Amino acid sequence: MKNKHLLFSILLTGVLPLSAQQEQPEIEVEALNEVIVSSNRIDLPFQEDSRTINIITSEDIKQSAAVNVADLLQQVAGVDIRRRGTGGSQADLYIRGGGFDQTLLLIDGIKMDDAQTGHHTMNAALPLEVIERIEIIKGPAARVYGQNAFTGAINIVTKKRLDNVVSVNLEAGSFGQLNANVTAGIEQENASHIIHIGRVTSDGYRENSDYDNANYYLKSTFNKKAQPIEMTVSFLERNFGAENFYTTNPTFHEYEETQNSLVALATTFRKNNLKIQPRLYWKRNQDMFLLRRDEPSFYRNLHISDKIGAEANASYTSELGITGFGIDMSRVSIRSNNLGDHNRFMTNVFLEHRFSLLDKKLDITPGVALTYFSDFKFHAFPGLDVGYAFSNRFKVYGNIGYTYRIPTYTDLYYSDPVTSGNEDLEPEEAFAQELGFKYTANRFFASFAVFNRDAKNLIDYIRNDVSEDLFTATNITEVNTKGLEADASYYFKFKEFDQSLSVGYAYLEDDIQQDPELSRYSLNTLKHHFTTRVSTQFFKNLRQSIIYKYAERSTGQTYNVWDASIALSLGQAELSLTANNIFDADYIESGFVPMPPSNVLFGFRYHFK
Repeated sequence: MKNKHLLFSILLTGVLPLSAQQEQPEIEVEALNEVIVSSNRIDLPFQEDSRTINIITSEDIKQSAAVNVADLLQQVAGVDIRRRGTGGSQADLYIRGGGFDQTLLLIDGIKMDDAQTGHHTMNAALPLEVIERIEIIKGPAARVYGQNAFTGAINIVTKKRLDNVVSVNLEAGSFGQLNANVTAGIEQENASHIIHIGRVTSDGYRENSDYDNANYYLKSTFNKKAQPIEMTVSFLERNFGAENFYTTNPTFHEYEETQNSLVALATTFRKNNLKIQPRLYWKRNQDMFLLRRDEPSFYRNLHISDKIGAEANASYTSELGITGFGIDMSRVSIRSNNLGDHNRFMTNVFLEHRFSLLDKKLDITPGVALTYFSDFKFHAFPGLDVGYAFSNRFKVYGNIGYTYRIPTYTDLYYSDPVTSGNEDLEPEEAFAQELGFKYTANRFFASFAVFNRDAKNLIDYIRNDVSEDLFTATNITEVNTKGLEADASYYFKFKEFDQSLSVGYAYLEDDIQQDPELSRYSLNTLKHHFTTRVSTQFFKNLRQSIIYKYAERSTGQTYNVWDASIALSLGQAELSLTANNIFDADYIESGFVPMPPSNVLFGFRYHFK
């Protein structure tokens, strides 16, 4: 333990007399106001949006001590990432106490929902090297994005260009971790390209927790001088030991392989006050699971799901405000030896209008999404956002809205000796309300929100008695969830260098009364969640960050986790050291899987220009 505290002190102070190599950019909170939050239709500057939104900037990513999106999102209060191990192999995404099927992930506005199960949501998360920022929209977002945005949505916005540069990154550390990736930007006269190839491997921190993951990504912009067309292609592969991911049987050594791919084409037409953004996309997820890794014939599941979609979103600006409208059509299908073969056709129609009144201090945005499912018929999600800006810095806002989620194919059809789907499930429904404020000064930002969600027909896996082995997908009659969230960031100078402090707190209370031994998912929500990050710099080429996370779950489990990183810039090269779980906390985020003990990762990055 003495050595761990010594490492912590070094990372915190960073007092090494190193010569300057390059000036770091100054951090300004005001830059947040320049971020345009993408809603697919009405795009607004961050400060003008009347919803609770967290922005993770590219600078935040650099200072996060995270090596993948799952680790990064853990640093946002109100976002619950429940990992089963390391390396981003499998992690479930929750917002404001919702389930892992109730949060929508988007890549540049493309909906990455998976019809098989929300367990695969994070399979689509891109490598950090190609991400410009991450927009986290908390609360019901069905009116804006559709049915899977039950409790919130996360939009990963990728970089537009990297100029002509090649970046090579090599990392090695505890548990036999070996990571390598190459990211390149290519600028041509009428086209540009971003290419990323990476591989992440580990021997594992306990039995059967090894992984071998690969990332391939291409973003190209063609015809830049006339009508630019963007093409996005990604292929993300995860091969990992899944020890106790779903069972506690000591004779089972589970194993899983997943592949997630995306191909998309998009462009934007502008004429006077009209903007139209059409998009075509195809998303595939393949999941192969073995209950016994060395005995594939014992129990094997193979699921392949496809989603082919076409959408067009538009906005029109007039004297009456901004009108947003759009249509999204998609066909979803699955082929599975366990779930069977199924398909559905979906159509979403969106309409909203933003009124700006009282010299643009008051904004009112009513809207509705109308959705047709070939197997669940028609549904509507109306909502209303209202905001009032007392000044350029201080704004209060409120919103209400209906939200909705249809069952996944796993909910409906899955079957094994301890789990049963239910073909008679009803869709989940909720009515949510929120009040909040945000304050932005030159070097200080703060936000606060309280929320309430009245839900019915939530889906959980329930058994009637502890003596029973079978968990059956069941609609819970009514559930009320309420809570509050607070975030603050402060940026200041010390020795002419920018320093930053960010804190966040989330409180959640729900009235689900199921016995933990009878309910598989619902009772493990984060009741208290506190996060903080301190990023300091005392010399021009040395920067360090400390991240602290406290969690108390509704089951009574509590844990404190400290992470840290230090980076030394030497011209075009950078050396880094990342330490996770510094004080060796013993904790579980999901199921029966203990999280890794303290570990370190050494990195070397070089930029070729």
